[in-house]
Amino acid sequence: MFPQIHEHIVDVKTLMNTVCNYYQSIIYKKEGLFVKMGKMQAGWKRVLLYGAVILLLFIFQEVLLVAGKDVANMFSYESIDPHKAYAWNYVHHITIMLLALIAILILKKVLKVDFGFGFGDWKIGTRYVVIFTGIFAGIALVVHVLMKINNSLPVYAFPLNKNNIIGTLCFQLLLTGPAEEMLYRALPITIFVHVLGKKIEVKWGITLEIIIGSFLFAIAHIKWSVFPLTIEADYSQLFYAFLQGIISGKAYQDSGSVIYPMFMHSISNVLMVGTGYIFRLL
Repeated sequence: MFPQIHEHIVDVKTLMNTVCNYYQSIIYKKEGLFVKMGKMQAGWKRVLLYGAVILLLFIFQEVLLVAGKDVANMFSYESIDPHKAYAWNYVHHITIMLLALIAILILKKVLKVDFGFGFGDWKIGTRYVVIFTGIFAGIALVVHVLMKINNSLPVYAFPLNKNNIIGTLCFQLLLTGPAEEMLYRALPITIFVHVLGKKIEVKWGITLEIIIGSFLFAIAHIKWSVFPLTIEADYSQLFYAFLQGIISGKAYQDSGSVIYPMFMHSISNVLMVGTGYIFRLL
């Protein structure tokens, strides 16, 4: 009699263990599901956050461009620039540069982040500038030779006299790099690294934040209006701007300084515009 009772007890224990294990497995599955759902929700929150940051940066950049236009339109330049070749651009870029600098200084203090206004790694930065300048000089020459052969050299809305040539080239050299690299390189890349918490490499040392900054820089070259709704885009210019953004962004992150991308940007503009002038005057 007692062995039979013992066997029944063992069977009950086995049954209870089986039931416990079954419900435990269900609980673990539910916990795993909840963990996965939590991760998915966190992932979506990050996506929404990144999207919001991109949108805010885009709006801020567009507002600065409009502000630059409004300020530049307040003045008359007939006495110094009768052909409207460069003076308006000076005021426009000085305005956006100052506004971008103010925003950066405020964010630097609030977020405790470095926007790379020091010299960083000057060896890496100088190497970028030298190699980029050499390659771009060759590209500018080849492009204009092909334009000359195809009879498609740039046509300018102003005469190529001494005043206009010096004025436009000085604008390209002194203002395009500092103003645009602050607004489209140092600001978005630094903000995104802060939001993401780290650099996110995609490939070949190019990071996600560089790509986003380059995208914003490219779409800044699209001419558009809401009333009436019109969009004008030169796809070759968009590609050129995006590629320049990638190169300048990598130089910025690798050197830790926005100074070298500023030089690269200004030099590339001077080379391209200056080469166009030379071929037109030949």
